[in-house]
Amino acid sequence: MDPFTQGALGAALPQSLARPEVIKRAALLGCFSGMAPDLDVLIQSPTDPLLFLEFHRQFTHALIFIPLGALICCLLLYPLVRRHLSFRQAYLFCLLGYGTHGLLDACTTYGTQLLWPFSDARIAWNNVSVVDPLVTLPLIVLVTIALVKKNPVFARIGMVWVCAYLLLGVLQRERAEAAGQALAESRGHDPVRLEAKPGFANLLVWKIVYETDARFYVDAVRVGLGTRVYPGDSISQLNVARDFPDLRENSRQRADIERFRWFSNDYLAVDQVDPDRIVDVRYSMVANEIEALWSIRINQQSQDQHVAYVTQRQTSEDMVARFMALLIGK
Repeated sequence: MDPFTQGALGAALPQSLARPEVIKRAALLGCFSGMAPDLDVLIQSPTDPLLFLEFHRQFTHALIFIPLGALICCLLLYPLVRRHLSFRQAYLFCLLGYGTHGLLDACTTYGTQLLWPFSDARIAWNNVSVVDPLVTLPLIVLVTIALVKKNPVFARIGMVWVCAYLLLGVLQRERAEAAGQALAESRGHDPVRLEAKPGFANLLVWKIVYETDARFYVDAVRVGLGTRVYPGDSISQLNVARDFPDLRENSRQRADIERFRWFSNDYLAVDQVDPDRIVDVRYSMVANEIEALWSIRINQQSQDQHVAYVTQRQTSEDMVARFMALLIGK
């Protein structure tokens, strides 16, 4: 999730277990340790734009790396608290803070390699958006109150709030998937796979993506007191031999397509406007549209060069209006 949520949750867990007289130090250590795994975004290459996709949410987020990651954080942060905490106490607070990060990220849709190095599977439980103010703001307020009042009870309330919100996300995801399955069946489809992903910053509107007959169908479902479906679009699944017949099998660009395929869990298609652009159909600003947030661009005249990585995060007034229409149930 975003660094504010990661830092607040990283602070809340150590806070909830700390004595009042050390609660500020516990929050400090937990906050920085809770954000530290995302330093993996610094692993980048000026010549290979997909390198960061392979390393973001990889070893720094793995369950097996938590003790070592916490130790590194403790070694760096301990001079700030050595007058008030023993090294053992400081390490415990860092361990608690660091340990929250990968698990929280796995609740989002991006994919987190919790089981690295034993598996490169990108685990995504799809029960919260990568940014959601309804989980973040109450948590920050409660962590702040715990600091001011030196009372761990407020941090415990914050932990309960986060767990309750994530459980609500599981319930909403199940409702959305059931609605998506019913929609597919109403069209006479038997999906090979179907996923529901929370819309941006909310648990009301969900993006349904399902695959059948080498084609992806994208729709939106609003699950409030009732359920409402907003039909979307469909697009053919990527077929490299058909879509890029001149691309050599041993070319670097062909290898990059396979790297992007792993990252996107094979939810790839050729953009309907730009035939040289391969999009990840799982993500868009408006849930029932195929306007990918990121993609790669192929250059068949330079097959031994890496592909270009393209992000599309600009929003227009019309796009915001369509997003809000889904959110408020118009």
